[in-house]
Amino acid sequence: MKSAFRFITPSNGSIKDDMLSGFTVALALVPEAVAFAFVAGISPIIGLYGAFMMGLVTAIFGGRPGMISGATGALAVVMVSLVKEGNTMGPDGAMMGIQFLFATLILAGLFQILAGVTKMGKFVRMIPKSVMMGFVNGLAIVIFTSQLGMFKSSDNWLVGTEMYSMLALVGLTMLIMIVLPKITKKIP
Repeated sequence: MKSAFRFITPSNGSIKDDMLSGFTVALALVPEAVAFAFVAGISPIIGLYGAFMMGLVTAIFGGRPGMISGATGALAVVMVSLVKEGNTMGPDGAMMGIQFLFATLILAGLFQILAGVTKMGKFVRMIPKSVMMGFVNGLAIVIFTSQLGMFKSSDNWLVGTEMYSMLALVGLTMLIMIVLPKITKKIP
């Protein structure tokens, strides 16, 4: 029987490789955590705290080789309404949405542990590809519309220099995403 706590058993990897992998994932996780915090409507500091705790728990309890644990856009989009409605409850200025978010994530983690222990992951294969594609495309639309507010200052859309600098950054990012993989194939 395999141990649920793999941190007790020795690892086949080297410490140097593990440290480099952890550092790389941490660098990739920081902008992702901040971006998803903005999408969820919470402070980026809370997103960074969550990313740190997720990394700590994943490092202790392990994972699968080649798997990166991180926040997901699907979860961030769902949490928007939870945080907004939670902030309207309770006394004025209590910001109950953050407490609701914390409780929801703990409960989701317990459900994931239960699903893992009962080996329910095999049922994911039964979901048709068309359903998965529809979910991902719908999620992309929801994230896109939630980010349109970033193109506004106060109540007005960006105009002039602000708009052109934002569009230049978007264009530069898309250019890097398209061109860089072609360069790295030629230059190892």
